[in-house]
Amino acid sequence: MNPITRYSALGLFALLVLSACADESDTQKKSTGTPAAAKSESQADEHADDVEHGSDEHGDEHDEEEAEAPRWDAAKLAEAGIRVEAVKRQSVGESLRAPGEVVDNAYGTSLITPRVEALVVKRHAKLGEEVTAGAPLVTLSSVEVASAQAALRLAEQEWTRVESLGREAVSGRRYSEAQIAVEQARATAKAYGLSAQQRAAADGEFTLTAPHAGRLTQDNFVIGERIEPGQALFRLVDESVVWVDAKLPAEQAHRIAVGTTAEVVLGEVRLTGTVVQRAHHTSEATRNAKVRLEVPNEADRLHSGDFVEVYLQAGDAGPATLVLPTAALVQLEGDTVAFRQDDEDRLTAVPVRTGAVIGDRTVILEGLSEGERVVVEGAFVLKAQQLKSQLGEGHAH
Repeated sequence: MNPITRYSALGLFALLVLSACADESDTQKKSTGTPAAAKSESQADEHADDVEHGSDEHGDEHDEEEAEAPRWDAAKLAEAGIRVEAVKRQSVGESLRAPGEVVDNAYGTSLITPRVEALVVKRHAKLGEEVTAGAPLVTLSSVEVASAQAALRLAEQEWTRVESLGREAVSGRRYSEAQIAVEQARATAKAYGLSAQQRAAADGEFTLTAPHAGRLTQDNFVIGERIEPGQALFRLVDESVVWVDAKLPAEQAHRIAVGTTAEVVLGEVRLTGTVVQRAHHTSEATRNAKVRLEVPNEADRLHSGDFVEVYLQAGDAGPATLVLPTAALVQLEGDTVAFRQDDEDRLTAVPVRTGAVIGDRTVILEGLSEGERVVVEGAFVLKAQQLKSQLGEGHAH
């Protein structure tokens, strides 16, 4: 074979071998790349499925938590300052709001004073104490009292002797004089305020006692002080019933009838009183007139000098309708709502349609039924908790 021809055949063979190797390498690269891509796509699909499944699972758990409202037993309600009452139908008329001041009931107030000049010997009670009727308050000493005690003892001894002898043994004049003398001595001792036991002694000391039960609201003396007749040592006040003087414009005061009930409000304290007097005098400076209420002072929660709000009824009450305290209604997500308690002690916000606002109460037209238990105090606590819960959920998403 020609050498040139032989070399040409060898070169062609080498080219064929190199081409085959290149094709095999490309095939291997393609085969190795396909599983990796498929695997990556498969993992992505699985991850998407997991994420979707996980989202559904967490969403379900969240919905269950959202649906499960907390229960409020009596202890929990009291701790949060929440009060629940049944909705009732009430007859409400026009209510007038007026400022008022608590004053002592003058019919249950006494000034403890001596009726004769005396010195303070001993104190038995202190300012602010509650005392019972007949309790000793202060012991005094007086020369005039000593003279009256001595005169009483002599008069009683003489009268006892004359009376035992009888009218037959003594003259009528002497008998009458002895009788009159003892009566005068007893009257003098009584005028000085001496008890039967104090009249028997002749040392000039006597003790002033409480004429009725009450609290000592003033104390104005010291031991050894010289006291003039009529000088007040203690002020004793029966605080079981207090007066409240409400001030209204004269034209409104004339619309309040004696005997009607009214509500007195001091902070969280709400007490019911009765109108006992309507003043027939209008202040020249303010043009206001006073309306006086008598209020049973439950648990001693009102004291003289307290400033209060008074809600008085003017005119006749209207027909009975569902009413709630205005403080029981709150605005939530654009609705006026009240919190209703179900049989499982859960509190749920219920939208209501309201009517007229009369005093501190609001008429309920729709949304509640008579007898349902509703939060009447503490609604803002529940609103705050609900808003806090909603903000927390939005933060989590």
